[in-house]
Amino acid sequence: MQIGPYRLSSPVILAPMAGVTDLPFRRLCRQFGAGLAVSEMISASPALQATRKSRLRQDHRGEPGPISVQIVGADPREMAEAARRTVDLGADIIDINMGCPAKKVCNVAAGSALLRDEKLVANILEAVVQAVPVPVTLKIRTGWDSASRNAVSIGKIAESAGIRALTVHGRTRACGFAGAAEYSTITEVKKAIGIPVIANGDIDSPGKAEAVVRSTGADAVMIGRGAWGRPWLLREIDARLKDGRQPLPPTLDEIRRTVLGHLEALYSFYGEKQGVRIARKHIGWYAARIPGLDDRLVPGIFSLANAPQQLSAVEALLKFQFEKTAA
Repeated sequence: MQIGPYRLSSPVILAPMAGVTDLPFRRLCRQFGAGLAVSEMISASPALQATRKSRLRQDHRGEPGPISVQIVGADPREMAEAARRTVDLGADIIDINMGCPAKKVCNVAAGSALLRDEKLVANILEAVVQAVPVPVTLKIRTGWDSASRNAVSIGKIAESAGIRALTVHGRTRACGFAGAAEYSTITEVKKAIGIPVIANGDIDSPGKAEAVVRSTGADAVMIGRGAWGRPWLLREIDARLKDGRQPLPPTLDEIRRTVLGHLEALYSFYGEKQGVRIARKHIGWYAARIPGLDDRLVPGIFSLANAPQQLSAVEALLKFQFEKTAA
């Protein structure tokens, strides 16, 4: 998989997910074999550039390259300027969001709402590509709704504008995250354009990834919710796509080190108070992935308000579970 001058080490890419793909999670998923980890989307609005949230989303300390940063907006000039700022802050690849279904994004005609205006899509893509010396990629859905699936048309516009890779989520904006993703549209897009195509949507196992690549001809897969609480999934999919292997699952000790290391990274990155709050959702996701875990013990961990207590409680829960499994 090649994006501009960057040859990715793996055809498995971590999706940009608001509130999830922060620096600690991106670094963790790269360690587990992701060839690329796309950052949370950053608003192109100048009014939002100075917020703490935006600053944290543009922090790439210790992150292996290539660094891909997603921007979102509906004004070509603002998007071009946001791309320039983002490159100045260390981005190697700019990704444009035209796939987010969130109402707060679509209500300002950004994200997947842009798919209804192909002329504006072309203007934004051309403005961003011309503004920066790095590769620009695009993430879309199959269309606004089932009556207006125009991913093939958007793909052709993207290729003409100089976009270097296109990710297609196999749902329309109207679908949100409901129902099952469909991949036939991704197949049509792949046949219609010459740039790399990345398949996204409901890919949550090595077998599913292999089947999607085989059916669509996609050059890579993008993993989103499937990686919640299971970053080692990226390694498993990478092995299956490269040589058909099914690697051994992570050992109990590797799971323990992964979970505790992730929590410590969150505390360090966000500070104790915010780090503890953000860690709670990850603890819930990890707990849901560990077979046989007594999830009645997890709510008590959510009530803990400081980092040492939270870390100690999670460690004790894992120790108890692993000893029970070994017995």
